[in-house]
Amino acid sequence: MAGRLDTDSLLFLHEALARLEQGFSGLPPFDTAPDNPEALREVLVRVAERMRDNYPYFHPQYAGQMLKPPHAVARLAYALAMWINPNNHALDGGRASSAMEKEAVAEIARMFGWTAHLGHLTSGGTMANLEALWIAGELDPGATVVASAQAHYTHGRISAVLKLPFESVPADDHGRMDVAALERRLEAGGVGTVVATLGTTAVGSVDPLPAILALRERFGFRLHADCAYGGYFALAGNLAPFARAAFDRLGEVDSIVVDPHKHGLQPYGCGCVLFRDPSVGRHYRHDSPYTYFSSGDLHLGEISLECSRPGAAAVALWATQQLFPLVRDGEFARRLDECRAAALELHAIVARDDRFIPAFEPELDIVAWAVRAASATESSARARRIFANAAAAGLHLALAELPVGFFGAPWGGNGYVTALRSVLMKPEHLPQIQSIRRLLDASAA
Repeated sequence: MAGRLDTDSLLFLHEALARLEQGFSGLPPFDTAPDNPEALREVLVRVAERMRDNYPYFHPQYAGQMLKPPHAVARLAYALAMWINPNNHALDGGRASSAMEKEAVAEIARMFGWTAHLGHLTSGGTMANLEALWIAGELDPGATVVASAQAHYTHGRISAVLKLPFESVPADDHGRMDVAALERRLEAGGVGTVVATLGTTAVGSVDPLPAILALRERFGFRLHADCAYGGYFALAGNLAPFARAAFDRLGEVDSIVVDPHKHGLQPYGCGCVLFRDPSVGRHYRHDSPYTYFSSGDLHLGEISLECSRPGAAAVALWATQQLFPLVRDGEFARRLDECRAAALELHAIVARDDRFIPAFEPELDIVAWAVRAASATESSARARRIFANAAAAGLHLALAELPVGFFGAPWGGNGYVTALRSVLMKPEHLPQIQSIRRLLDASAA
């Protein structure tokens, strides 16, 4: 039945578990059955009942926040690994999964043109960005970190944790870092790191990386690319020229963060931090006499601020990349193209509707639009009503406080408006766009 949760693939998990068990056939048997199977069953049924109190994140009519269901191969590989529960800290805690992490991370690095690199998986983009800025602070202690006003709020918070000064520079009316404002700040001195965002959280805007790289030639700062949301679009084939030019030069930055648990089809939490210069690993160096004893090879705990990390996340990512190699013109890239195609189609629908004021054309797969009204206050109130009406009809959107300049400043050049926002990050959104249009039309009536 269309739209139901996938359960058929559980048959493959049974087959894979039998194969896994064969690898330990020499061990003496012991009782692995649950102590009270009926109690276990009852608890699981209660869990399922509680979990029904959720929005249908897996369905294309959920077009709100950045929530994308993991692919079946990731779900099953993660579950399979959990029968072992490896820990990707020291190699003796996760020999196979550590090797799989190194291979999977190397493939992500190759997506940006890096063969030599230092990198590993993290619990998510926040921790990955923390490690990138921590290295930046180690290389230039006390220097200021600068990011766009549309960059993720965690950069300011992370800088505070690291005791690094942080400043934001304005964004333009396309949500991109204002290069002229950045240049003025750099001329004042004291900047050690600039964070370029390729795929802002609010609207998916792409900072002008070629122009920022040109400023680096003049001012010599460290350049970190926060691609937690947008990184995989380096493979996309239908980007507009501005975004394409930025992604094509990602290999020139000093560090990159990308979140496989966003477009990489992975369950939460799975982030990745990459450094172009492997020698920054010296800043991670530490001694653990009770941990790193099983091998002279690199233990992932030696290049990570986190200690225990789920090997299952690496297994799931490795398996997914086996099924969907990270190459242009491949199946994975085609799915990204479909996400952006869906966003462009929804943007065009909104632009033709006199009730709405669209923001700029989406650079990735996030669409934003305001509701036409006499004031920003009334527009915001109408957006909230449409949001509620849509949810009642089964269409789940999001709300965002955005600068009025994103919509052509219909109420003056300053201030913010509550706008409607849709993240079309599932390829299944594309064939459902007309259904989404009908639900949106009815909700705004």
